[in-house]
Amino acid sequence: MSGLKSYLAGKAAEDAVLAAYTARGHRLVCRRWRGAGGEIDLVMEKSGEIIFVEVKCSRRFASAIAHLTQRQITRLLRSAEAGLGFFRSGSLTAMRFDVALVDRAGRIDVIPNAIQAC
Repeated sequence: MSGLKSYLAGKAAEDAVLAAYTARGHRLVCRRWRGAGGEIDLVMEKSGEIIFVEVKCSRRFASAIAHLTQRQITRLLRSAEAGLGFFRSGSLTAMRFDVALVDRAGRIDVIPNAIQAC
């Protein structure tokens, strides 16, 4: 049952983050996009910039961010790289990687441009 509970909590967190982004004028491009390296929770767009959003939820913001590992960051970057092939500008597409943290109370803290390719 804990697997289902985690899935539902993650989906609710993604729904809340999606609503927050769309309220600020972003457009959903894709949800749960699977690329070569893994899954990207949300792919948003605003003013020609693509925003890859990783959603992390936990009891507290600090524990939510702790769930983002270097291995997962590497997978996100690989997936995004593969996904850029679908955009007209390819790897020249303006983009950033945000991390959206959701705590137990449903509060959202977005860290813009939290992940940068090295």
